[in-house]
Amino acid sequence: MVKLSVIVPFFNVRTYAPDTLRSLRANSRDDCEFLLVDDCSTDGTSEILQSAVREIPGARLIRHETNGGLATARNTGLDAAAGTYLAFLDGDDWLAPGHFTRLLASMEELDCDFVRTDHVQCTARARTVRRVPVGRRGEVLDPRSAILPADRSTAVDYPFAWAGMYHRRLLDRGLLRFTDGLRTAEDRPWIWRLHRDAHSFAVTGGLGIFYRRGVPSSLTQIGDIRQLDFIRAFDQVLAETADDRDAEKLLPKAVRTYCAVIAHHLSSAARFEPAVARKLRTSSAQAMRRMPQDVLREALDSMGGERAARLRRLRRLHGLTAQEAAA
Repeated sequence: MVKLSVIVPFFNVRTYAPDTLRSLRANSRDDCEFLLVDDCSTDGTSEILQSAVREIPGARLIRHETNGGLATARNTGLDAAAGTYLAFLDGDDWLAPGHFTRLLASMEELDCDFVRTDHVQCTARARTVRRVPVGRRGEVLDPRSAILPADRSTAVDYPFAWAGMYHRRLLDRGLLRFTDGLRTAEDRPWIWRLHRDAHSFAVTGGLGIFYRRGVPSSLTQIGDIRQLDFIRAFDQVLAETADDRDAEKLLPKAVRTYCAVIAHHLSSAARFEPAVARKLRTSSAQAMRRMPQDVLREALDSMGGERAARLRRLRRLHGLTAQEAAA
C-alpha cells in the first residue's frame, strides 16, 4: 500500500538535482513513492534521474517528450499518484531528513483536507524563514476563513504547493490539479481554489523545506514572455471567485492581490526583454479594464502610495476612458 505520493518535477536543474535527490532518499519510507517527472530536460538532468531511480526506494521516473512547464509536470505526477496523501517538491529544492514523516503524522492526527507549513528561503548563502500567514497553529480551521482580510497578507498569499501535504480526497474532487500550460503563477488559481472549496486545513510548525531562490534557470529570473502568464493565472482567480457564493466579500481581496502583483512586475520591468516589457504594460492595463471597476477603485484607494500611482498612471497612458482613468 502506498500511503504517500511525492511529486517532483525536474527541468534542466543538473546543478541542484543531486541535493534534491539526496534529501528524498533521507525521507524514504516503505509506504512512500517518489514520482520524478522529467519535463524534457536537455542539460544532463535526465541521466542523473536515471541513476536516482536505482538508488532511492520507491522512486519512479516519468518522462515528458516535450516540455510542458511546471503545472503540466505536476499534473502528470498527480495522474500517476497512488497514495492516500500527496505532497510536492521542486527539482531544485531540498528537505530536512524525516520531513515527510512529521507532516504525515500531522495529517493523520488532525484528519483534515490539507496542512500547510513554514519554509526556509535560501538565496545564495542567506537563509530567511518564511511563515504561513495564519496565526493559529496545530488546530483544524475553515480554509475559506483564511482568505481575508483584503488588506493583509493571508493564506492565499502563501501559494507554494510544496509547503504542505494534501489528502487524496481533494484530488478526487478535482481541487489539486493545476491549470495546464501556465508557466508562472500556476499556484495562484490552485491555492485560491483550495481555500474556497476544501472543507478543512491546518498549519503546522517545523522548518523542513528549503526553497532555493534566485536560481538562474528559474522562470522567476528570466524576463521572457512566459513571465506574463501571471495575467492568465489571475484572470482565472478573478473569474472563479466571481462565481463564488461569497463573491462580494472575496473579490476585493482577489482584485487587490492582482493589482499588487501587476505593480510588482511594473516596478521591475527593466529586467524584461523590451518587447515583453511593452506587452506587460499593455496587458496589465487591459487586465485592469476587465476587473470590476468599483472594486478596483476601492483597491487602488486602499493601496495608496507609489504602487497605486503607478497603476493609475498606466491606465491613463493606455487609452482608458476619463472616468476609468480618474478611478
